Amino acid sequence: MAYGKAKEFYQNELESIKEGGLYKEERYIHTPQGADVKVEYPEGSPPKEVINFCANNYLGLSSHPDVMEAARRGLDDRGYGMSSVRFICGTQDIHKELEQKLTKFLGTEDTILFASCMDANAAVFEVLLNKEDAVIADRLVHASVVDGMKLCNAQQYNYKHSDMAHLEEKLQEAQGARFRMIATDGVFSMDGDIAKLDEICALAEKYDAMVLVDDSHATGFIGKTGRGTHELCEVIGKVDIITTTLGKALGGASGGCVSGRKEIVEMLRQRGRPYLFSNTVAPVIVAAANTVLDLISKTTDRRDKLEKNTLYFRNKMTEAGFDIKEGIHPIVPIMLYNAKLAQDFAKDLYYEGIFVIGFFYPVVARGQARIRVQISADHEMEHLDKAIQAFAKIGTKYDILGKKKKEIVAKYGL
Repeated sequence: MAYGKAKEFYQNELESIKEGGLYKEERYIHTPQGADVKVEYPEGSPPKEVINFCANNYLGLSSHPDVMEAARRGLDDRGYGMSSVRFICGTQDIHKELEQKLTKFLGTEDTILFASCMDANAAVFEVLLNKEDAVIADRLVHASVVDGMKLCNAQQYNYKHSDMAHLEEKLQEAQGARFRMIATDGVFSMDGDIAKLDEICALAEKYDAMVLVDDSHATGFIGKTGRGTHELCEVIGKVDIITTTLGKALGGASGGCVSGRKEIVEMLRQRGRPYLFSNTVAPVIVAAANTVLDLISKTTDRRDKLEKNTLYFRNKMTEAGFDIKEGIHPIVPIMLYNAKLAQDFAKDLYYEGIFVIGFFYPVVARGQARIRVQISADHEMEHLDKAIQAFAKIGTKYDILGKKKKEIVAKYGL
C-alpha cells in the first residue's frame, strides 16, 4: 500500500505531539455562541453549561437578535449562496453596500471583501510587491500575514516586536528597494498588546514606506468609536492598507476585507487570486454584517461596556496574584509557561463552569504557554466574578498565585 510508510510516520508524529503535552482537543458547543454556552467535553459526554471566555465575540453580537433577523431577511431576499466568483456573477448589491459601509466606518478610500481575513492577507502581498520591493514585518505578526508574505518574492525583513529603533534600521537597509511596506498587527492576538501605529506611520513617512495593519482583533471596539488601532493611535488616513475580519467583533461569522487606498483596492479586484478564484462571503452573512455596521455606528454602548468589563477583570486578576500581560485589550493572557500546566488548568476550570483554552507551542513560542481569557460585552459582572473566583481556586491548587515566571518554571518546567 502506497500510504503505508506515510501512515506510520504520521502516527508516530501524532503520538509524539501527545507525549509532549501539545495535543489540541476540540470541544463541541451545543448552543448559539454567547456568554453562556453548553459544551460537550470530553467527546461523548453530556453537554455542560459553562461561561465562555475563549471566543472572539468581543461585542457580543454573534447571536444578537437584530443580527440574526438580518441574516434571515438576507436568506429570504438574496438566497443562500452565490455559486460564482465576484467578477463573473458573484456580486450582489448588498456586497457593494457592505464595502461602502466598511469604507466609511474605517475612514479609508475603498474596500474589497474576501471570504476571510486570511484570504485578504494571502492576496495583498503578491499583488502589490515583487522582487524589486521590500516588506518589513513585526516578528509577531499573525500567521496569515506570514503566509501572505511567502506568496510574494519581495525582499523580506523583520524587526523585533514593537522595537521602533530596530524597525528604523531595517527601513534604512531596505532603501534600495522600489517600494517598502511595513506590516504589523494592530493588536497582537496572543499578548493583546497594541502596535505603536503613530510611531510606525512617522517612520513610514520618513522612509517613504507603505503601512499594512491587520486589525482583526481591534475593528469594532478599539478606539473612541471602535474604528480600530488607527483611531486609538490617531493615524486615520495615514495607514495605507487595513486588513480585518467580520469573524470576530463584527458578528463573528466569516468574511474579511482589505480597506485602504483606492488604487490598491482596485489592483486587488483585478489580480487578487483569492478574490478571482473563490466565492465571496455568503449573502446571509453580508446582510447580517450590514446590520452590525449600523448597530456599532449608532452607539458605542457595547464598546464602552466591553472596556469596563476588561478593566474590572484585569484589575481583579492582578489583585488575585496572577501573572498576566499588561494592557487595555480584552485579550487577557494568564501566563503559565508550561504546556501541560496550561491544559490541566483549563480542564480544571471547565469543571468549575469556566470555558477557556490553554495555548502552547506552536501557537505561542515554547515556554510561553498560557490561558488566553477573552472578555465580551455579553459578560455581566456575575460572569466575571465567577471566573475570578474559579481562577483563584485552581491557582491555589497549583500554587501559582503571587508567583512570576521564574518560580512557576522552577516548579513545573518549561
